[in-house]
Amino acid sequence: MATVTACNMCLFHRKFEMKKWILVSLLALATSVQAQVPVQTLAPATKKDLVTKVLQLQQSAIEQSAQALAEQPAMQMMQQAGMALQTRVPPEKREAVAKAIQAEVKKYLDQAVPLVRERAVDLAPTTIGTLLEEKFNEAELKQLIGIIESPVNRKFQQMGGDMQRVLMDKLVADTRGAVEPKVKTLEAAIGKQLGLPAPAPAAPAPAPAASKAAKPPAKAASK
Repeated sequence: MATVTACNMCLFHRKFEMKKWILVSLLALATSVQAQVPVQTLAPATKKDLVTKVLQLQQSAIEQSAQALAEQPAMQMMQQAGMALQTRVPPEKREAVAKAIQAEVKKYLDQAVPLVRERAVDLAPTTIGTLLEEKFNEAELKQLIGIIESPVNRKFQQMGGDMQRVLMDKLVADTRGAVEPKVKTLEAAIGKQLGLPAPAPAAPAPAPAASKAAKPPAKAASK
């Protein structure tokens, strides 16, 4: 029973294992586009339109990066739960507990992943898009869209770290308030399934001390 349960947990973990998606996968995504199409047929009127086209071509990579970000806390908890399952849960209960944990993780992913993916796409124009407008001119953007000159592709790949950083920094800050409560709910649900004590609620911040009225300065003793 323990071996079967452990295998189930491993399969589940592999199914949701975070992939290292990189935003510079535009080249891979664009290989499905016919390179023989003349650049003129792909070239919108303005630089902003060109950037929008680039973002459309890499939308899948943006969504996958956001999904990996949302999945990360669940994957960390799954690793911890897998270890605790073998040490804290009786063998006859492990399969049922593992299935219950899987259900809680799925509930979290169903709520958090669409939220973060949608927000990543919304933020892309003001993060990645702004960076592209600053670093590429119109001619380079046309070449990038057409995938016809490797020097431009290399330049785009070199910007991958910066593009991922600006998007992820903004995405974390923008979705923290919505995602953190879901992470805590998932953590509590897994702890309950494992029979762990509920975390103590955070102590309320002490009320500020009442300000005392300032006393007038003492008069100097007369000689």
